[in-house]
Amino acid sequence: MKKEKKHPEYQYLDLLKEILENGDRKVDQGTDDASYSLFGKQIRFDLSEGFPLLTTKKVYWKGVLHELYWFMAGMTNIKYLVDNNVHIWDDYPYRIYKIKSGLSGKKLLTKEEFIEKIHNDKNFAKKWGELPKIYGELWRSWPTRTKRTIDQIQWVVDEIKKDSNAHNAIVNSWNPEYLYTMAEKKDTSYFPICHNMYQVNIIKGRLCLNLYQRSADIFLGVPFNIASYALLTIILAKILGYKPGEFIHTFGDVHIYEKHLDQVKEQLKRKPLPFPKIKINKKLKSIDDFKPEDVILENYESHPPIKAELSVTGGFGTFDSKRKNKNKK
Repeated sequence: MKKEKKHPEYQYLDLLKEILENGDRKVDQGTDDASYSLFGKQIRFDLSEGFPLLTTKKVYWKGVLHELYWFMAGMTNIKYLVDNNVHIWDDYPYRIYKIKSGLSGKKLLTKEEFIEKIHNDKNFAKKWGELPKIYGELWRSWPTRTKRTIDQIQWVVDEIKKDSNAHNAIVNSWNPEYLYTMAEKKDTSYFPICHNMYQVNIIKGRLCLNLYQRSADIFLGVPFNIASYALLTIILAKILGYKPGEFIHTFGDVHIYEKHLDQVKEQLKRKPLPFPKIKINKKLKSIDDFKPEDVILENYESHPPIKAELSVTGGFGTFDSKRKNKNKK
């Protein structure tokens, strides 16, 4: 009798279990949030077997779709997301606003007031909604020492069109000039780039994509990352005229936050359901042809969502902000 193939979502669930059992406890110096980490793991999804939108908890598909479009369009202001009622990026601009405005002595807006003003006030959004030197800008307009910018995704498309055997089709988001204490304060992005590099390769006539993620919040962030980069793989395959192959997700530090332990244990009680399918309802000729409304998710069934609090860790300014808060007590 032929052995039934294990559902591919168990790769994710098994990694959750491994972190629970063997994770090394770490404490973030900026926020005091504890997490349990493993280093150097990998999971793989064959996209011919279904679209890896996890089913053991409901994943916010609208957020995945609009976020990827935001990246691919080269946008850096959260106003697009806020205007589309997608709030997965609200916390970092609000943190920057608090860091920079906290010195003025004025009463700070609540997070809800801040987001409402981003939505309704274009000038306020222009000032406070920007997250420069993050994924969209670095993918589509990488800054150079001259005024020239580099569209990395377009370059990847062009390279593969010229040479399907290319080994150099890489998009990078890790620019030390703008990150952590490598940056001068005036240049810092204030945002910790996490999914920092991906490579596209043609294997046996199928387009594959390997993401390297240097830091991964496996409970909250990774389900989004899996779906986003799997969809990116499908879009690039469509543009270049290939069938989608594997999406490979390679991790540096992959971790469960201590505040998420109960939620993880709840998720591990659940059994995966069949993966959905993705349909793109028009022929894509270029990167800029992609629009969210052209992507259709079919037959997505999942267990209920499991809510958890985001840990806003990393990035320039975290430690200074923490010290100031301690001094106020």
